Amino acid sequence: MDLLFTLLATVVALGLLVTIHEYGHFWVARRCGVKVLRFSIGFGSALCRWHDKRGTEFVIAAIPLGGYVKMLDEREGPVDEAELDQTFNRKDVKKRIAIVAAGPIANFLLAILAFWLVAVIGITTLAPVLGPVEPGSVAARAGLVQGLEIVEVDGAETRSWHDVNLQLIRRLGETGQMQVMAIDGPGATPQSYTLVLSDWLRGADQPDPIAALGLASWRPEVPPLLGEISPDGAAEAAGLRSGDLIVSIDGEPVNNWLDQVVPAIQASPGEPLEIGIERDGQPMLLTVTPQSREQGGEISGFVGAGVAAFEWPEHMVRSIDYNPLVAIPFAAAKTWDMTVLTLDSLKKMLTGLVSAKNLSGPITIAKVAGASAKSGPESFLNFIAYLSISLGVLNLLPIPVLDGGHLVYYTAEWIRGKPLSERIQAWGLQVGLTLIVGVMLFAIYNDISRLG
Repeated sequence: MDLLFTLLATVVALGLLVTIHEYGHFWVARRCGVKVLRFSIGFGSALCRWHDKRGTEFVIAAIPLGGYVKMLDEREGPVDEAELDQTFNRKDVKKRIAIVAAGPIANFLLAILAFWLVAVIGITTLAPVLGPVEPGSVAARAGLVQGLEIVEVDGAETRSWHDVNLQLIRRLGETGQMQVMAIDGPGATPQSYTLVLSDWLRGADQPDPIAALGLASWRPEVPPLLGEISPDGAAEAAGLRSGDLIVSIDGEPVNNWLDQVVPAIQASPGEPLEIGIERDGQPMLLTVTPQSREQGGEISGFVGAGVAAFEWPEHMVRSIDYNPLVAIPFAAAKTWDMTVLTLDSLKKMLTGLVSAKNLSGPITIAKVAGASAKSGPESFLNFIAYLSISLGVLNLLPIPVLDGGHLVYYTAEWIRGKPLSERIQAWGLQVGLTLIVGVMLFAIYNDISRLG
């Protein structure tokens, strides 16, 4: 069932992104007077097809990993003389640039829409209040201590741990100073802390910026009282029930779900654990063997049991939402910030500051799609926005085969007053194909390595 849900979430996400991208090309092509022969979502055999009144064939194909808009073009076959004025190749170079650029622009507009919806719907999150700070760490040397709330990183407001993490990612591989503003309780005056970085996490595989600084989030003491038990999970198979209070694991007393029970279970995939419980005031011993799953690139254990509901302190909870008008500039600014971050990350990969092993392919995309969809509409919308930005940036890279490569050719034609020679364009096509195939294979290799 989980696999089916993940596949469905992936198809929905990729299908939406590809449809919006190709519709951008299609919409502008129509307005520039170019005849569109086919609008295809996916590749391979057609699952269904239909035609509109202008004769364009719309196709939904079997392999949902891309799509294309086929336009009337003399370079791809003979064209009736009556339709020559509708061919792509005969349009003014500025119109061709507009048509090609429309696909990536549509992806950025989709990201703005997704961020806008998240801002209007609103999210409930936790304030970035520090838990124990690792002695001798970068954060400890800067003077950060448990209980402080991070309110700014390098001048950018941080209202959640997600905001903190995004700001830290910007500094991966760098040397220099990072400025952090923190408060010691609600209403306190912010204090500045200077963190000194030296080739920070340079070339690290799957870096964890927060932990690398020696930071951890503050967590309340949560009694290990079981709530929901998943059907057919390890906990149910062992006889655990909702309402059981865990008092020991392998003979060691426990009294905190987050700090003791969860780490013990995660560290024991496939290994039996002796769980001491109290049920209706009576002590019992049960043996539970956690199942295995991949999490954060590592194998960890889980038993299919959740803790009973508990409440976080009121000052720790943040409700973040915007009215529809204010949400527009917020969404546009966030799209711009994420675009800049994506480009900066690509530059750091090329220069070795960030490991190329962080490049992800379709397997990772599918896993994240499924996980974000399970987490709720806000998480899935954020995932759609981030992926749409990545697709827009990727397509604008000046690589032949991609939209960015075509834009380079047409810009050169605009400047020169004539197209580049067919030999140069053919050579660029071969180089571009080789590069794209190589990057795709490397990304898939990274995905498989993470699974291994």
